[in-house]
Amino acid sequence: MTPHVQAFFDKDTNTVSYVVREPQGSACAIIDSVLDYDQAAGRTDTRSADEIISWVKAEGLTVAWILESHVHADHLSAAPYLQEHLGGKIGIGANITIVQDTFGKVFNEGTAFERDGSQFDGLFADGDSLHIGQMRVDVMHTPGHTPACLTYVIGDAAFVGDTLFMPDFGTARCDFPGGSAEDLYASIQKILSLPDETRIFVGHDYKAPGRDEFAWETTVGEQKALNVHIGEGRPLEDFVHMREARDAKLGMPRLILPSLQTNMRAGHFPEPEDNGQRYFKVPINEL
Repeated sequence: MTPHVQAFFDKDTNTVSYVVREPQGSACAIIDSVLDYDQAAGRTDTRSADEIISWVKAEGLTVAWILESHVHADHLSAAPYLQEHLGGKIGIGANITIVQDTFGKVFNEGTAFERDGSQFDGLFADGDSLHIGQMRVDVMHTPGHTPACLTYVIGDAAFVGDTLFMPDFGTARCDFPGGSAEDLYASIQKILSLPDETRIFVGHDYKAPGRDEFAWETTVGEQKALNVHIGEGRPLEDFVHMREARDAKLGMPRLILPSLQTNMRAGHFPEPEDNGQRYFKVPINEL
């Protein structure tokens, strides 16, 4: 099966969101949506989500699932807003509970914050499957970037989140709490075991030096041959050394603090305080 894939690129966060629809029928899923956020003003905007809503409605589609590949650290999810306007269930990897426990402590959330993944409608483990109309979605647990990362395989298409980027840009960082370069290497090998013609859709593109246009679609075969971090059968030891050295030089993503506090709640903001206002916390010298 070859699903139709419509991409929506957010230049502010270099995020690619996808609407995946069955080739014959009206069912679809939305993967890795974006809620626009002005950090300086503390204001949200729904223009990116509204673009998706308009397209879905114009195409006459029915949303079955709003899927997250992981708890994003670089943008806020628009999942609740999309669900309000389009319906569908919100899903993520079952290891969200590990992420919730880790960052529940970082942000001192206390006992009121549930750490059981109950904010989501569906929690998926390796080998699980779900359906978008007549399309079967196979779930691969691909940790390394975070403990809860998933790859969604839908027909001849694989949505890998941040695990892999375009071949000329490489692979995901592994230095967030719960990340592991060894785990990432193993996860990438799972993805690369798919047929060479499998289309890979990445979660971000940063336009590698020398490339003029943003891009987000490649193939398993191209990744095997050309990925600058993992291609040509690079051994585990070399990859881990490269990845850890590279990660040591990276700064934290610009929106990591509001993103984590929102996305570990399935796109909902922290509960309002006694004045009715919601706040993001900024832990000093923690990350």
